[in-house]
Amino acid sequence: MIDRLIKEKIRSRFFNGKVIVLLGARRVGKTTLSKIFADEIDKPVVYLNGDEYDVRELFNNATSTKLKATIGKGEFVIIDEAQRIENIGLALKLIVDNYPQIQVLATGSSSFELGNKLNEPLTGRKIEYILWPLSFSEMLNYTDILQEKRLLEHRLIYGYYPEVVINQGNEQEVLKEITNSYLYKDIITLGKIKKYTKLEKLVQALAFQIGNEVSYNELAGLTGLTQETVENYIDILEKSFIVFRLRALKRNLRNELKKAKKVYFYDLGVRNAVIRNFNPLSLRNDTGALWENFIICERLKSNQINDKWVNTYFWRTTYQQEIDYIEEYGGKMYAYEFKWTKKSKVRFPKKFKEAYPQSECSVITPDNFESFIS
Repeated sequence: MIDRLIKEKIRSRFFNGKVIVLLGARRVGKTTLSKIFADEIDKPVVYLNGDEYDVRELFNNATSTKLKATIGKGEFVIIDEAQRIENIGLALKLIVDNYPQIQVLATGSSSFELGNKLNEPLTGRKIEYILWPLSFSEMLNYTDILQEKRLLEHRLIYGYYPEVVINQGNEQEVLKEITNSYLYKDIITLGKIKKYTKLEKLVQALAFQIGNEVSYNELAGLTGLTQETVENYIDILEKSFIVFRLRALKRNLRNELKKAKKVYFYDLGVRNAVIRNFNPLSLRNDTGALWENFIICERLKSNQINDKWVNTYFWRTTYQQEIDYIEEYGGKMYAYEFKWTKKSKVRFPKKFKEAYPQSECSVITPDNFESFIS
């Protein structure tokens, strides 16, 4: 079994009088991790699945007495896919306020849906964590550094979904099933999206544009949606943990782009499934974009595990000068360029160095990436 690095971080917060909320896309391992906690904990456990109709009915017109009858003698309560339950926020508030000895772990595949239901009722009563697809660091503990480096091209093509990793030889079939069963169908339900084919076109357009600045106006023209709808759909995709946005740094220069954004995928296997391209890198023209997406995503995972709170940006000017990725912390800028080709020559723009003289600049390649994402 592949050990999740976030496990001990979550476990350390049990039985502190707060609901633990575990968010993440479907199939990244939330249920598996929840059941590991259930197996390891020395207390009576109750497991409830919000996808089941009769479970949702148990929470209708909830009162503290009714909820205690539902939980019974359980002291560790898992509510899987909690976003499917109406008034789940109020129900959890009643449990926390009336039965503080009970630890609730609620999972959800949409911060869009679950966040709306929890934020107000559970103000000050919850701790949230995000479970990503597997990370490079987690795989190091499962395989070893030599094997993971050998599999680097494979990861750029098929990604890190747990089912993909453990089903070697059947990666394409697993990814097709994941994208067909969740990427569109669940998002359409959760986000109340009616324009299925246009959503599909939008996701494909975003997949082709990773590493590039996205224009909502251009995407509207490609998909036949309004610009407002495009932005709304991307917001839902982000809150459903399919894509994430990186905003432009705007501080010192008049010609720095202000409202620009890039969009990346949480998992490259899903991205490649969306555009139906599992070709090896030698037959692709998007290797640089895949590498950039991979490194940024792995860096975000690493920062979360290491409790490193940073501001993240990319940088670009109206003169097309650019830097792939920037982190800001400790009053300082750290700029990075990501190059798959090890011999690529990189010059960081003089204007950037003049505007941010205390900044540090680095190039990340397959030769030196391990320490950056571990």
